[in-house]
Amino acid sequence: MTSGNPKTDPDAPFFSALLTPYRSLGQGGFRLLMAILGGTSLVSGLIFLSMGAWPVFGFLGLDVLVVFLAFRWNYRAARAFEEVAVSRTEVIVRKVSSAGREQLFRFNPFWARLQLSEIADEGVVRITLVARGQAVDIGGFLNPDDRTSFAGALRAALATARAGGPPTGGPQPVG
Repeated sequence: MTSGNPKTDPDAPFFSALLTPYRSLGQGGFRLLMAILGGTSLVSGLIFLSMGAWPVFGFLGLDVLVVFLAFRWNYRAARAFEEVAVSRTEVIVRKVSSAGREQLFRFNPFWARLQLSEIADEGVVRITLVARGQAVDIGGFLNPDDRTSFAGALRAALATARAGGPPTGGPQPVG
């Protein structure tokens, strides 16, 4: 997406958001977890091996491998992201999958409407941007609190676009 200055370029986005999946365990934590899990499995496996239960040693190693592969798959899925930009003349939603496939959606802000699905105890569970028969879900990987916050910000940006864009800082017409 282009990033222009709304004060000099009237079609430059004045609202831009990059949405990424949240991952609570960073690379350092992952290494520590795998070291502890591997060490625990190795010590336990050696105890079972010394008792003559050698198949248990292999299964404990298999457990560590499965946990490692599950985390790697999870980290690969975290490469997905969504970009949302709003200018006076268009709303652009760019979705990039974890495999790198890109989808681009363009909406006119005057026709675009947000449809929110909410559950009383959870908040917003689904955000859909709809305009003239085209619909796109946004922020499906966000937690409900972040989704609620983002929906409010996007709703405000759409209202600003419909009102002619953000103030430019110069003299405003009165009346």
